[in-house]
Order: sequence, then C-alpha cells, then structure tokens
Amino acid sequence: MKRSPILLICLVLLAVLGCADPAKDKPQAAVDEPAPPPAAPAREEAERYVLGEGSSIGFVGSKVTGSHEGGFNSFEGEVLVAGGDPTRSTVNLTIDATSLWADDERLTGHLKSPDFFEVETYPTATFQSTAIAAEGDGYLMTGNLTLHGVTKSIAFPAAITVEEGRVTAQAEFAIKRFEFGLEYPGKVDDLIRDDVVIKLNVVALPGAADEAAS
Repeated sequence: MKRSPILLICLVLLAVLGCADPAKDKPQAAVDEPAPPPAAPAREEAERYVLGEGSSIGFVGSKVTGSHEGGFNSFEGEVLVAGGDPTRSTVNLTIDATSLWADDERLTGHLKSPDFFEVETYPTATFQSTAIAAEGDGYLMTGNLTLHGVTKSIAFPAAITVEEGRVTAQAEFAIKRFEFGLEYPGKVDDLIRDDVVIKLNVVALPGAADEAAS
C-alpha cells in the first residue's frame, strides 16, 4: 500500500521533533573557494612532528530518526612548527577514504558506495592548512579540504598545544556535506541532514614518516 503525502509529512515532522540534531550546538565551519598554500617554514627552521598513537578522525551524521558515529581508521600527517608558535605552523593530513567505518556494518558499505564517498573513485582525502590565527582562548585553523573529489577552503576553531616533544590539536565542528557533493537525500520519511559533525584529535610526535598513524 502506498503511503499518502499527508502521512509522509506527519512521519517526517514526528521524526524531526523526536531526534535532536547533533550539529545544532557545534560551530559551523566557514566554507569558501580553495586558498593558495602559505609559504611553509623552512624545514631546517621548523620542528617536524608526525601523527601518532591517540590521533583520531571521526564524524557524526544524522537523519530525522537518529544519528550514527563513524570515522577513518587509516591516515597520516605531519605538523611543522616554527619557534614553538602554533600560528607559524602548517598541518598536512592524508586520509585513506577506503578505511571509512561506521557504527553499523551495512551503513559502512553504503557510505563507501557511489551514493556517498565513492571510495573506489576517490580513495584519498586531504587537508592542508593555509593559516592558523589566534582567536580567543584558542585558534582559528583555515585550510584546503579535498573530499569526494571536491576541494574547498574551510575554517574552524581548534585548541592547539605545542609542548616539548609533542603537539596536540582538538576540534569539533559542523560542515555541510552538500558542499562536497555528498547529496544522497535518504528516504522521504527519514531524510539525512546536510550538517555533519567532524571530530579531530591530533597527537603529533617527533619521528619518521613511517611512524604516522594507520
């Protein structure tokens, strides 16, 4: 039996009222056209750190009836820090999109499919910082994110700490998946929200590139 339009509308309204949006209280990343990379500090003038144990890249996506946690199991990156100053730092991350996981096995497969990340076509995502500026008690990090074959400049708040032998950074913000061509709508009575929460936890330590997170 086909559902009537009125019934479908009621189902959507009930679902919206019954499920909180996990991105509602998160800062929204500013998205713009890609920015040219900055002049990185000379490697002989900067300390180099690589992502290590404790680093994680996760996300929370939601639809009107609930939300799902996910992330990436394999990634690597480096942080160059000049003079111990976060604002004179650059961050470069490379993510293996095929390592995507979700809290539901069936969803993991769907997210890897052409409906979403198309990991066979776009197996890699990257982030390259273009500016880090002090803002309030933390920092505003701006960089070029390439995801699903689309490159955009994004800016988001981050907490960054540079200590002897260790750099840490944490950020939690929302981006709109439509900006990166991830436009699968979901079922008419269980629509997928545009906003996705990104959770970054970077722990970078001195070391060789082959010691990066994976």
